[in-house]
Amino acid sequence: MARVTVEDCVLKIPNRFELVLVAGQRARDISAGSALTVDRDNDKNPVVSLREIADGTVDIPNLKEAVIQGLQKHVEIDEPEEDDFDAMGLDRDLMPGVALAEDDDTLEADGLTIHDGADSDLDLSDDAGQDTDEADED
Repeated sequence: MARVTVEDCVLKIPNRFELVLVAGQRARDISAGSALTVDRDNDKNPVVSLREIADGTVDIPNLKEAVIQGLQKHVEIDEPEEDDFDAMGLDRDLMPGVALAEDDDTLEADGLTIHDGADSDLDLSDDAGQDTDEADED
């Protein structure tokens, strides 16, 4: 085959858009040093990749998978959290002086204790604010 036409390749991959992606991936593989399955005949990598697809000498499903992997931005790995300390987003190694108390409601660091607040005796009622409003009216 002297020249590659798209019609030769469409017999192997019917979708022309998919053909472009797969041929481009194969051309990148050739540029990266992958072995050729047809003679180069002084052709450039995209033409060689199309010739390989038309001849059926490359594994098309593997090329499709390589295209998908190349387009993925982030592969999410689901790892379980070890304890509540990690759930709060705190790193033990970065904060060596911080310790989580056994009741899981108190955080202690350098003599400072932070409580959860659910058991707090602090009065947050609005009674104190009423006295200041009356003084402002006079």
